Amino acid sequence: MFKPKTLLFAFIAGFIATLLFHQGLLQLLHLAGKVPVAAWNMEPAPPLGVPKAISLAFWGGLWGIALWALIRKRTGMAHWLLALVLGAILPSLVAWFVVFPIKDITLNSTLIGGALLLNGVWGLGVALCMRLFGQRA
Repeated sequence: MFKPKTLLFAFIAGFIATLLFHQGLLQLLHLAGKVPVAAWNMEPAPPLGVPKAISLAFWGGLWGIALWALIRKRTGMAHWLLALVLGAILPSLVAWFVVFPIKDITLNSTLIGGALLLNGVWGLGVALCMRLFGQRA
């Protein structure tokens, strides 16, 4: 399906998009007083003690591979729109129905809207990074 180089680029794109786009928007929202949580949390994440921001970026890298597999053959506006929509929906669904119950987090409208917004921007970031890495449909 993918060449190893493309897999690596997609992982790096997801990793970078998490740190720059997802966390960057989170920090802007935090500075604007819209969310209480600041970005780039460096507290250790269990079980390995890796900083939470790096752990999130790792998962963003894995999601980047999945997202690229779904959008790579699209061109033009469809490519960007699909990156936005699938980036918003797919990771959010996993967060809401897998991660939040494990962490005993109650789902509410703020978390729903926040996840869609942050993950949608992340999806655009993945598509942009892949474009900058020279990956095209």
